[in-house]
Amino acid sequence: MQLGLVGLGRMGGNMARRLVAGGHEVVVWDRSADAVQTLARGGASGAGSLADLVARLASPRAVWIMVPAGDATEQTVTALAEHLQQGDTVIDGGNSYFKDDVRRAAALATRGIHYLDVGTSGGVWGAERGYCLMIGGPQHAAARLTPVFRTLAPGQGSQPPSRGLDTAKTTAHEGFLYCGPSGAGHFVKMIHNGIEYGLMQAYAEGLDILKNASAKTLDPDLRYDLNIADVTEVWRRGSVVSSWLLDLTAHALAENPTLSNYEGVVADSGEGRWTVMAAVEEGVPADVLSASLYARFRSRQEHTFAEKVLSAMRQKFGGHVERPASG
Repeated sequence: MQLGLVGLGRMGGNMARRLVAGGHEVVVWDRSADAVQTLARGGASGAGSLADLVARLASPRAVWIMVPAGDATEQTVTALAEHLQQGDTVIDGGNSYFKDDVRRAAALATRGIHYLDVGTSGGVWGAERGYCLMIGGPQHAAARLTPVFRTLAPGQGSQPPSRGLDTAKTTAHEGFLYCGPSGAGHFVKMIHNGIEYGLMQAYAEGLDILKNASAKTLDPDLRYDLNIADVTEVWRRGSVVSSWLLDLTAHALAENPTLSNYEGVVADSGEGRWTVMAAVEEGVPADVLSASLYARFRSRQEHTFAEKVLSAMRQKFGGHVERPASG
């Protein structure tokens, strides 16, 4: 299938590579000419501008945007729409706020342009592992892009579908899912990221307790000098708390048991805040998710081992580099 892709950063570039490897014709553009040339050498078709990208696509066109949420996405959607026609589709694969999706979809619909919001999880490992995709927007527009979603997604692999799941009625077992109308994809991804905050915080706090089990304030008979790297490694095997996040944490600790290469300044990219806001609007208690967000705020003022663990996990799964506390 033919697809345009705008934004060739950590995730966008890897998605383009996975699509090319899957046999799709991918036309790419980025503000960085070097990024475009790199993908062109790998089999993609490089465009010199948004207008050039659109001109290289046959109607009905589909253009996937992978740029930072907020102004960058807003400007890109607006600029791109000027070159598109009725029946074309814009896909926002970033981490946009779902209410912005609803607004954009309504604005583009007046021009006959479809808008899909696709929550995309997979980080810097997606090129190899595949991406978990949560899709919102017009169902017919999403259905037309099934070949693209199927290539980007991990597929069923060795993980059998849950017992009782009717695989004839869903694609969830393949790693991509149509969630509902405009905004639904990014709403589901938003909650996914809120849960991610809670999971990461639980690991970080637990490991911090283990690290401090040798504190001099404790009874000498109740002190334990634990090898935290080994503990996370053994938890990876047969434990009920095993997960990919734990795998990445174990890798980081094996490389540097003290995590001295991290300050512990933990950023939040917006989804955690929006998750808490949604909980307030729905009247749903979200104690753990709220606390994990506030812990990130605290990390910019003081740094514990728990915050270093969080920083290590973010760097490992998403390539996120710490910003200075004042940044």
